[in-house]
Amino acid sequence: MDDTIAAISSPFGPGAVALLRVSGPKARAVVGGIYRGKTGVETLCPRLQHLGRIVERSGETVDRVLVTAFNAPASYTGEDMVEIGCHGGMLVTRRIFELLLAAGARAAEPGEFTRRAFLNGKMDLTQAEAVMDLIEARTTLALRAANAQLEGRLGERATAMRGDLLALLAHVEAYIDFPDEDIDPDTGEAMAAKLEAVLWRGRELIATAEQGRLLREGAATVICGAPNVGKSSLLN
Repeated sequence: MDDTIAAISSPFGPGAVALLRVSGPKARAVVGGIYRGKTGVETLCPRLQHLGRIVERSGETVDRVLVTAFNAPASYTGEDMVEIGCHGGMLVTRRIFELLLAAGARAAEPGEFTRRAFLNGKMDLTQAEAVMDLIEARTTLALRAANAQLEGRLGERATAMRGDLLALLAHVEAYIDFPDEDIDPDTGEAMAAKLEAVLWRGRELIATAEQGRLLREGAATVICGAPNVGKSSLLN
């Protein structure tokens, strides 16, 4: 977590534009070593795009870019972060990435930006999982489900269940540890009813797992029948 990491965040290949991300305590300093603009990276206004150039050590221009700085904790990772938007040529993107590494950044591991976002409290585990689901969504329904999970709806339901269980546990432990206090114990039937309510909500969530898998992965389907019975019409 003390390292400053960098990665090419857009698909690697020819394209109109590409995006590189730098995150960590020295993000501004790393980009500042290779960026030239009207304002230095250290003093860039957060969340505004600034036009400048990425240069070699010799001062030769690599590309004209748009740079956006984010101050911790108001960033995707919760750390200081800088994004570089450049032209999408393979050589241009690769060269800027190499310059970032030479300036003191480390190549990010797969998923490390999202891992840092989780460790810094920017998202829970269900939201971190939803990031990949959103990227790999192949249908409108899968996209909708990934967005709902990314907004924290699944995490909120799990957190609520955990809170209910902790409240039950606290009540029982308080009654056991402080018998002389005026703490009303719930009857066995009332406690069981509350536990059953939590279990029911858990079963309800588990029941949606197969639906979620189908949304993410799809279903292998065969339309089989005699010739000229309407298989193609059904498929269409």
